[in-house]
Amino acid sequence: IANLRGLDRINGTTQDIILSVGETVTFERLEISLMACRYPQGDISSDAFAQLIIRDIREETPRFVGWMFASSPALSALDHPRYDVWVLSCSSS
Repeated sequence: IANLRGLDRINGTTQDIILSVGETVTFERLEISLMACRYPQGDISSDAFAQLIIRDIREETPRFVGWMFASSPALSALDHPRYDVWVLSCSSS
């Protein structure tokens, strides 16, 4: 299970997004699919990293495909003019 946070830059609102591996959820105009969510073995509170596919529903090509890291969100970030999504944590249940 991944805990993400979505931001709408236009109106300044955030929303926490919880999804399971293989699940796709909608946040505003984005479809977010979780492929994997991991954390260092034996330390669930340590850095989380999630493999995501994020697509604007108005576009065919995904805006983001890859791994996002909780400790370094700018390292691998969603490139969208209005929305931002980042990883907060992963959990085993």
